[in-house]
Amino acid sequence: MMDHIGELRKRVLWSALFFVLAMIGGLLVAIPIIHYLTSVEPVKGMELNAFSPWDGIRIYMQVAVYVSLVLSLPFILFQVWLFVKPGLRKEEQKASLLYIPGAVLLLSIGFSFAYFLVFPMAFYFTGVMTNQLGLTQTYGLAQYFTFMFNILLPVSLMFELPIVVMFLTKLRILNPQRLNRLRRYAYIVLFITSALITPPDLISAIIVSIPLMGLYEISLLLSRSIYRRQQAAELAWEAEYGEK
Repeated sequence: MMDHIGELRKRVLWSALFFVLAMIGGLLVAIPIIHYLTSVEPVKGMELNAFSPWDGIRIYMQVAVYVSLVLSLPFILFQVWLFVKPGLRKEEQKASLLYIPGAVLLLSIGFSFAYFLVFPMAFYFTGVMTNQLGLTQTYGLAQYFTFMFNILLPVSLMFELPIVVMFLTKLRILNPQRLNRLRRYAYIVLFITSALITPPDLISAIIVSIPLMGLYEISLLLSRSIYRRQQAAELAWEAEYGEK
């Protein structure tokens, strides 16, 4: 137990050290990123205001933290893999190592989907409602970025669903039969989540929920593949050692 705790402490320290180094990089690129995000659609040409003396530095630090998290993610996942590696067989070590680039790729796809589709759609809807009410669109920097992050982060993380399902199937916590039974409830949860992070209209919720439901089906297929390999390995083991 003490060996495991010592190993866990080592991995956490390495992850924290890398995060600090990535934070330095995040602080260096945060201002150019903020300038870029405020100079392109959907706020291109609009004036963003600071309604508090802390708005500028708060958004600056938030962007720096998010950049450092993105930069640190592959390294942190690698440290997690190093921690669980001793308990895996060689073939499992190789297979689980592939989760790292897969997780980074899915996060990138989810971020792109959220930023280029979901966020502009939500911003356009809120702008239409503001105009219909006869209000002047005066946006604060902090409010704009909070609105953006509240959409980008949940959608990006939800795209990690296949990796999470594969990992839980590998640990035998989930299996295809259980995922089949949970499908209808999962669809309801995904649709409700889509409705919460999109404009309050049915079309937007459907547009966002369809890819998420597709991810659930992909997760189910991946779980079946892993489960079949596990069953085949158990049958082979029983055939070789079961009679002894």
